[in-house]
Amino acid sequence: MTQDFYCEEVLSGKTEVEIVMETDKVLAYHHTRPYYEHHIVVIPKFHIQSLISEEEANDDELILEIMRVIKKIAADMVEFTGASKIVTNLGNYQDSKHLHWHVISGERVT
Repeated sequence: MTQDFYCEEVLSGKTEVEIVMETDKVLAYHHTRPYYEHHIVVIPKFHIQSLISEEEANDDELILEIMRVIKKIAADMVEFTGASKIVTNLGNYQDSKHLHWHVISGERVT
């Protein structure tokens, strides 16, 4: 597994994704190998290692933009499925070292 799937595969265009929402700085798309019935990934469109990393671009403005995208996707998911969950991982829980959130709903599929 690559250390940064999002930069190396998704943002480079090597792996095609089904886009749900996009802004200048944020991309949301259907997970390429979903763990849940409804599974959307939200990432910044440039490398930030994690929520707690010290990159200069990891600022309040970026986090607010990401949260606006997550808020819209989660609201749409609740309307469609009746529920949603928002998850991010840090440290050893974070497989891909690129800031990302999962917006999920439904039964676990794997």
